[in-house]
Parts: sequence; structure tokens; C-alpha cells
Amino acid sequence: MGQENSCIIKHFSHYCSLSEDEKKLLITLEDSPTDIKSGTILWEMGAPANEFCTLKSGWAYSYRHLENGDRQILEVFLPGDIIGLREFAFSQRLENVRMIDDGVICHFPHKRMLEIFRQSLPLTSVMFAIGSRQQALMTERLVTLARRSARQKMAHFLYEMYLRLRQTNPDISNQFRLPLSQEQLADVLGLSPVHVSRTFTALSEDGLVFRDRHHLTIPDLSALSAEGQFDDCYLTDNVRPLLGDSEQKAAC
Repeated sequence: MGQENSCIIKHFSHYCSLSEDEKKLLITLEDSPTDIKSGTILWEMGAPANEFCTLKSGWAYSYRHLENGDRQILEVFLPGDIIGLREFAFSQRLENVRMIDDGVICHFPHKRMLEIFRQSLPLTSVMFAIGSRQQALMTERLVTLARRSARQKMAHFLYEMYLRLRQTNPDISNQFRLPLSQEQLADVLGLSPVHVSRTFTALSEDGLVFRDRHHLTIPDLSALSAEGQFDDCYLTDNVRPLLGDSEQKAAC
């Protein structure tokens, strides 16, 4: 895969402009790609935590099982994401990770990240920015689970997915693929599968979201954002001005 098609380069380029040397460093994180089937467990909670992986293609999610057998999905990973950053300081995995659909992953050891830190200040800064964003996503998910209504939960999550997908694909339209099952959506939002179905029906009747299996159409993005009371500040970075990148002003 060339640089122009690299998901991780597209991901990092959202935060700052990259030099050719920095792009070459990032490409090394996509060495030794491994094809992974839908439903495959990448690792389980309690396993040794000594490497990260980049999601070259496909979607994945992290989750925890509760004592009563329920599952809570903690985070949804998209192409270009680095999985396992939160466990960098730990010797054991803190959560399970499973593929949502077929994809390609690339494993690399923790020490490879340290090598990148030594070679590039901009990439180090972006790594910290990505870690901060993951924490912000988790905080927002907590607010969603605790305080938002079912309609707000669904609208907020779908609009968030749209914005995250647009990060690496600026040409994305109001129609996109969402490969999560009804059960997986329920475990993300803290709802039952039946409640997820009813909420989709209600949003569809109001003309906010139309779903055809794993394909979504959002007729009015602004209306969906308003329904979810969405504030995109937690998805807006300010690393570019910090690094002296004049291409983009801070938006938050």
C-alpha cells in the first residue's frame, strides 16, 4: 500500500502536516499486515500487553463482560486507529478487542513506539493527541450512557461516527456504511436490541436517519446533530498551531 492509500498516514495528517520522513516512519507501522476475519478476538483481558496494532482496514471494538453476562462495548475503532494505546503503561490487557468485520491489522511492539518518539517530535505530539482524543471519546461515551435519552444516544453516536469517518475520508457524504449489528449498537449505547430497533424506527419516521442493513443515510446532518445535542469540541484538535502548522487554525 502506497502512502497515498495509508489509513494511518491519513489519520495522522488530520492533526498536522507530515514530512516525507515522518510518512516513512508511519508506514513502518503497517508492515507485516495480517488478514483478520469478522468476529476474531485480537486479544483478551488479562493477556500480556506488549504491543499495539494498527487497524489498516476494517472495524473493531473493545469491550468488557459483566458478571451477569452482559457486554459493554467501550470503544469502536476505525481504519487508521491504533489499538492498545491505553495499555502502554500496563503489563496486562485491560479489555477485550474483537473485529467487527473482515479487516487487516499490523502488530508492532511497544519499543517501536519509543523509537518513533526519539525520531520525531511532531509524531510524538500526534500520539499524545490521539491518546487524548481516545480519553475524550470515553468521557463522552460515559455521559451518553448515564444521561442521554435513547434518541439522543443514537443520534449522538451516529453523528460521531460520521465525523470520525470524515477525518480520514473528507469526501464522505451523508451516506456511509456502519457495520455494527443491532446487538452491538445496543452494547455501545446501553440499550436493549429491541430498544435500538424502536429508536431507529422513530428516527426514521422523523426523517432523521434511514437504515438499510449496514448502510445509513442522514438526510439532514445538522438536524441529527441537534437531535443528539452534539458538541464537536471533543473531536476538534489544536495540535497544528502548537506545532507551528499554519495550514489550519485552532477550531476549539
